[in-house]
Amino acid sequence: MSDAAWYFYIFWLPKFLMETFKYEYSAASNVGWIPYAAAGVGCLLGGGLSSALLKRGYSVNASRKIAMGLSVALMPWVMLVPQVTSVGWVIFIFSLAFFGQQSWSTLVMILPTDMIPKRAIGTVAGLIGMSGAMGGALLGQVAGYLRDHHYSFKPILIISGSLHVLAFILICLAIPKIRPLNLDSEIKE
Repeated sequence: MSDAAWYFYIFWLPKFLMETFKYEYSAASNVGWIPYAAAGVGCLLGGGLSSALLKRGYSVNASRKIAMGLSVALMPWVMLVPQVTSVGWVIFIFSLAFFGQQSWSTLVMILPTDMIPKRAIGTVAGLIGMSGAMGGALLGQVAGYLRDHHYSFKPILIISGSLHVLAFILICLAIPKIRPLNLDSEIKE
């Protein structure tokens, strides 16, 4: 669900900068790299925060959900981008979203290792990756359709800014407590 937003961000940010600020490709790339660098930092800090919380005695459930919740809190800010007229602020807001997305992504990818037996981790990771790519393809098509029909970037930024919040709510409802699952006994019951 949330990977769709990431695919939108990574593929559409240059186009957004070129169309909104009338940047040439080379000018867009002069500042466009900053959110991608923030994404790299987010990968490290999201997992690092969760690990630090574990070391301080927090449960796996609390450490993962606190770190995920903080990551999610950064995502809705991207909905403000259409109202911003300064490219510096746009880059800052997208940097928050990229940071939050990759922090979130690191944490979501570790959840199966907290819950699923080792023999199934590869399958689960593959399904997660495939589902994320499919969501990205779908949102890319929606974005293309909206742009082809003269919509602004606002609707797609609202969608992409909401996906992580919805995914976090779904995770909290579906997994009230992150714990190892015994699939053999779960299937028999």
